[in-house]
Amino acid sequence: MRSISIPIAALLILAGCSFSKDTKKDFINGLSTSYNGFDVESISAVGEGDQALSASEVPMDSKFAIVFQGIENYTLKDEKAFSGLSMLVTDAKGGEIINVADLFSDSSDGYPSEDASVLRATVTVGSPMEAGQSYHCKIRVFDKNNSTSEIESEMDFKVK
Repeated sequence: MRSISIPIAALLILAGCSFSKDTKKDFINGLSTSYNGFDVESISAVGEGDQALSASEVPMDSKFAIVFQGIENYTLKDEKAFSGLSMLVTDAKGGEIINVADLFSDSSDGYPSEDASVLRATVTVGSPMEAGQSYHCKIRVFDKNNSTSEIESEMDFKVK
């Protein structure tokens, strides 16, 4: 009897833990995402008018965004979430086009968890990018109160 109750107790303890780890890939536009610690309802790459990107090509002088919806499991401080969002865009040789360590670095007050549940990283496609060239975009969402909670999305794109 005792040998049965120990594994069951271990399963109950693990079931009560709040963690997640997963990877997702959009084979249409190449968006690849991995996350740890957060729960995420959806991650998508959208273009103008919030239409899902149907390819990995984007027009010059346009914008696209990686949208994270339904982010949960922030480590709250004073009932506020402290989101971080970094953006790195590099050319085919690894040269940095855009490099922002934290788009929310000016926000020291935090956000209600409902507001932090939807984050959007918008990439402006323009100079010094060039038509016909390929680029790599990496977006990282992180919890400033829990260094193990993060979402990383990456996508290669070509400017047309």
